[in-house]
Amino acid sequence: MTQQAEAERRQRRRRLAPFWVPLLVGLLSLSNMISKPGFAMLRGSDVVQLIGTGMCFGVALATLVVFLRSRAK
Repeated sequence: MTQQAEAERRQRRRRLAPFWVPLLVGLLSLSNMISKPGFAMLRGSDVVQLIGTGMCFGVALATLVVFLRSRAK
């Protein structure tokens, strides 16, 4: 493998890191929440609201990161 191809592969991995790390943390948190007995008592509307809230926080955090990275350049 050439050095150019190796550098491109490493760069692709770095671009995917912001995707995999929150996914792993979210899956660990979800599995922890599902194992609790109080989870069975949640209503469907509460679950949808929690998912929507989490998505909004995720978008806000991603926007902040993009803003700070572009500002650093």
